[in-house]
Amino acid sequence: MINTNDILETISMIQNEHLDIRTVTMGISLLDCIDSDIDAACEKIYRKITQYAARLVPVCDEIEKEYGVPIIHKRIAVTPIAFLASACPNDDPVRFALTLEKAAQTAGVNFIGGYSALVQKGFAHGDEALIESIPRALSVTERVCSSVNVGSTKAGINMDAVARMGRIIRLCAEETKDRNCIGAAKLVVFCNAPEDNPFMAGAFHGVGEAECVINVGVSGPGVVRAALHKLGPDASVTEVADLIKRTAFKITRMGQLVAKEAAGRLGVPFGIVDLSLAPTPAVGDSVAHILEEMGLESCGACGTTACLALLNDAVKKGGVMASSHVGGLSGAFIPVTEDAGMIAAATRGALTIEKLEAMTAVCSVGLDMINVPGDTTPEVLSAIIADEAAIGMVNSKTTAVRLIPAIGKKAGDTLSFGGLLGEGPVMPVNTYSPAVFIHRGGRLPAPLQSLKN
Repeated sequence: MINTNDILETISMIQNEHLDIRTVTMGISLLDCIDSDIDAACEKIYRKITQYAARLVPVCDEIEKEYGVPIIHKRIAVTPIAFLASACPNDDPVRFALTLEKAAQTAGVNFIGGYSALVQKGFAHGDEALIESIPRALSVTERVCSSVNVGSTKAGINMDAVARMGRIIRLCAEETKDRNCIGAAKLVVFCNAPEDNPFMAGAFHGVGEAECVINVGVSGPGVVRAALHKLGPDASVTEVADLIKRTAFKITRMGQLVAKEAAGRLGVPFGIVDLSLAPTPAVGDSVAHILEEMGLESCGACGTTACLALLNDAVKKGGVMASSHVGGLSGAFIPVTEDAGMIAAATRGALTIEKLEAMTAVCSVGLDMINVPGDTTPEVLSAIIADEAAIGMVNSKTTAVRLIPAIGKKAGDTLSFGGLLGEGPVMPVNTYSPAVFIHRGGRLPAPLQSLKN
């Protein structure tokens, strides 16, 4: 039975502790839009997206008003566009990006993901052309997000793709340097990318997904921090873990309610709830502050990785008890510019890229929204991608890199994007050259655990 105290507690979480539905993301398959005539393909894409998503924003607004639950973003994810680009190899893939932008504007969503390629084992027709077009595509659109999967535990790491992506990231920043290098903030490089991720910029609709599906991303770092604050400093680590599990359970139940309501009203299947503690720059909505509430003087101090491991594990355990369909990236995000506590820790020097890399071994994503000096070479960017992909590959987990070379800025300066993407310090990077290693190319072999079959 519903307990009155639980209802009041949830209301308090929403009003005082930044609990929200971070995103309702509609995944749409574009496989039936493949056409050797790019004009016909673009027409099919636009028509299909606008038909399926016509009521997405109005339905989310209805649910928000009826239940009093804030739904911050409404988004769309589509089949990786590289599949469609393969059918028309002589045409400019940016045409697809412009079509996605137009469809997103018509639907009223803030982001559309899927300008993507999956190249963990090699390049198919269309992959290389799409990857090379990413800087232009992200510079001429506002809502389009891009991702490239360069490795997996089963396939190993495509080092040719890794080398290419370092250069692409830098070009994205240069193409949009007059807009604070925003292009690079809309591009994610993955290892073990999930096919049902509702969060941007890495969302795409996997080929194993249904024709159309609703995925929901829930976030509540402020709720977890508030609960730990009430628990006090004398509680054991076991009690801390139990409290986080119970809190995650409540958050996930709210997410499942919204997901099922949205799916039912839109007449499409409910996919997954992604329980990810995704922070914002708002005060009180920080993953770093949760770690500090556990007993660290500052995020980045010795013990940070252990605290993050506890948090990530407890969040997942609580979530899977609340819903049979938990997926995506579920866990804790550590995007530097999007987290007030991370920003503060990086600014005072307590949090470095090396410490962040250690944390990515136990978080739910990876090196996320990190500003690096504008003169960082493509080879260094590629080497950072390779390091992160290696962590993901060996540990059979998703890792990702979203780096923003701050063109014209150096370590210690600040780069600001505004809104959800926030701002943050430009962090120093080890500049010793990995160029010879990166330019070797080839494929980094999969680890032994890839042979589990």
